[in-house]
Amino acid sequence: MQIRTFTGDAVAPHLDDVARLRIEVFRAFPYLYDGDVGYEATYLATYARSPESLFVLAFDDGRVVGASTGLPLSDETPSFQKPFIERGFALGRVFYFGESVLLPAYRGQGLGHRFFDEREDYARRLGRFNTTAFCAVERAEDDPRRPPGHRPNDEFWRKRGYVHQPDMHCAIEWKEVDASAPNLHRLAFWLRALGPR
Repeated sequence: MQIRTFTGDAVAPHLDDVARLRIEVFRAFPYLYDGDVGYEATYLATYARSPESLFVLAFDDGRVVGASTGLPLSDETPSFQKPFIERGFALGRVFYFGESVLLPAYRGQGLGHRFFDEREDYARRLGRFNTTAFCAVERAEDDPRRPPGHRPNDEFWRKRGYVHQPDMHCAIEWKEVDASAPNLHRLAFWLRALGPR
């Protein structure tokens, strides 16, 4: 395993690999994302355009098996910025985490913590952020598509110091597996004050 970090458009040679990984991992519950290459290109271009974005990639024998992203919230799209503006946050003080995706065979080896450590440390080094944040899709407890034994990441995030904001959310459109058309999905935000490590 090798962990490498990239900023801005330096990640360009690996964007197709990150897109494929996102499509594969997010196909599972709770996202149930029926991957779209065009959507991925648009989504990842936002990060590649930001000179202060961060990609943390995990490689196994040269193959990308995990990826984690982040960028200043001021470089994100309006749909992600709006809930913070409504709550009175200064966009320039928030570093936003896009996602952490990891193939199942590589889970449980500490890479989830490594992804958060790398992004939080990077935000600290930039020197102007006081908050880190991300959002996650919300599914009903009785959703019939929930696999037996499914464990959400909530407890892991809480142990990292993140606080769920049930009244702070955005709506993002994607097509679900077996759906005939895209629809809107509610994602709630999780926030943490970025203090010393």
